[in-house]
Amino acid sequence: MTPADLRTALRPAGLVTEQPVGRSTAWWGVMLFIATEGTVFAALLGSYFYLRFQHGVPWPPDGIAQPDLRLPLVMTAVLVPSSLPVAWAEAGIRRGRRWQVRAGLLATLVMGGTFLGLQGMEYHENLREYTVTTNVYGSLFYVITTFHGAHVTVGLFMVCWLLAAAGRGGVSARRPEPVRVVAYYWHFVDAVWVAILFTVYLSPRL
Repeated sequence: MTPADLRTALRPAGLVTEQPVGRSTAWWGVMLFIATEGTVFAALLGSYFYLRFQHGVPWPPDGIAQPDLRLPLVMTAVLVPSSLPVAWAEAGIRRGRRWQVRAGLLATLVMGGTFLGLQGMEYHENLREYTVTTNVYGSLFYVITTFHGAHVTVGLFMVCWLLAAAGRGGVSARRPEPVRVVAYYWHFVDAVWVAILFTVYLSPRL
């Protein structure tokens, strides 16, 4: 950098227009949170397999039927594609299209809420057969799926906050970071559900 360039950069106008270098604090925050929660989910799913193989066959134990796949597959068909509208909303904020942001977030909100409603229906059916205190399988099933459902609920609150912020101009092409970090979190929630689907619902059939 020449002395003239340095003088230009140190002028008030140069200091105001200077852009920060590297990742934002929000990006690092959500990545740290995802890494932490991912570790917790990995421990839960690892515990599931450890206790399953320690118990031996049959699994599920104590005459509990194998997980019914109908509702879980519908839940998967609702939740996993919900990453598409939130990704569309993220693309929209980069182009300054707040209507696209609102439409994408609203679709994500509906799909995530539908997932939680279906999970409630699943619990209503399963609680007739076993509860969290019935045996090790019941404990694992409800702890893992409820923990994930809590993360979906947090994600929906974040989406609602973004919708309110988009309505009052709190997010824009110059401030896309809130939409971006919420999108990262939502993709994480969807990816974890795929791991849960395999572990809790499909692996007992293998």
